Amino acid sequence: MSGFLAGLCVAVLPLLAAGFWLGRRTARPGSLAGLGTPVEHATFQTLHTASLAAPPLRAGLTEETARKAARTLRSLLGTDALCLTDTETVLVWDGAGAHHRTEIMERLTGPLHTGRGEAFPLACDRPDCAARWAVVAPLTVDDRVHGALVACAPRESAVLVRAAGEVARWVSVQLELADLDRSRTRLIEAEIKALRAQISPHFVFNSLAVIASFVRTDPERARELLLEFADFTRYSFRRHGDFTTLADELHAIDHYLALVRARFGDRLAVTLQIAPEVLPVALPFLCLQPLVENAVKHGLEGTSGTCHIRITAQDTGAEALVVIEDDGAGMDPGLLRRILAGEESPSGGIGLSNVDDRLRQVYGDGHGLVIETAVGAGMKITIRLPKYQPGVHPAGRPGRA
Repeated sequence: MSGFLAGLCVAVLPLLAAGFWLGRRTARPGSLAGLGTPVEHATFQTLHTASLAAPPLRAGLTEETARKAARTLRSLLGTDALCLTDTETVLVWDGAGAHHRTEIMERLTGPLHTGRGEAFPLACDRPDCAARWAVVAPLTVDDRVHGALVACAPRESAVLVRAAGEVARWVSVQLELADLDRSRTRLIEAEIKALRAQISPHFVFNSLAVIASFVRTDPERARELLLEFADFTRYSFRRHGDFTTLADELHAIDHYLALVRARFGDRLAVTLQIAPEVLPVALPFLCLQPLVENAVKHGLEGTSGTCHIRITAQDTGAEALVVIEDDGAGMDPGLLRRILAGEESPSGGIGLSNVDDRLRQVYGDGHGLVIETAVGAGMKITIRLPKYQPGVHPAGRPGRA
């Protein structure tokens, strides 16, 4: 079991225990006919209530997310008041006793510094105030305190101390997941930046040089190539979405190959065999183009012969099977293994390892690149793309100039 799932279980099991206790304490006999025992019903209700608070917390701890989650968390604990704080201020107060905000923040200095929970009486001269006792449970992620959950009640309660601590642990797990989501987003952005940076300056220079060579002899051809170059760079440097469609990725590859053909002419032969039904399949942005660029690089540069590249995409039921094959120089399998393991990064290797890592992050280790190669034997790269994967969908489709 991964550390993530283990942490989730650690957080959920105490909530089940809290639900069990609440069920024994609050259930009324005969009121839950057909829904299991009162304890079972309370447990299910606890899980349902917790699930309502999870989505906003997965966006981190802010005033907005705290406001959306506070009422649900107070319902989960059954307290008269509940507040969520960061390390400097009360983000939200839900329920009675809001006039205790300043007092609460003054008393949080210790818990926010030590990361340990506390319980203390509240000073109040209002006879109608239900907030007489406060339980503070710090919210921590990676041993760093982000804030606190404070539950207020009319009187001291050992059970509330325990329940508030367990709910705070569950909230902390949601905040940790938010951190992981942000880290994953930053990692994907960094990887895409790395791929963009890998667009060779020589390719840009050579493309512009080829376009310039046609300006006088064939202006219309120069115009067409300039549009191909503009479309290719627009797609490569777009800023919306981590995912695209197979159709859009192949469209970008077509722009790239048009520029390469203009430079190398008949030395590049490309065959495409694409099943129309797989064109809408979503995949990570800039996933296939670097592999085609790698095939062109190793198939043409340093040789005077013809490079044949074959790109196929087949429908295999639950997946789209994409194969990119060339008859170029190939690669030593040992060197390839070191590249994919991140131990070596020769020219062109960043694209392979980057794409392999991203595919495994999105689909799991069983969906990395499958590469067949040997020195002088070309290279065959196979990719299996699930047609339906939670969270994998293109955010938008860039238009053509």
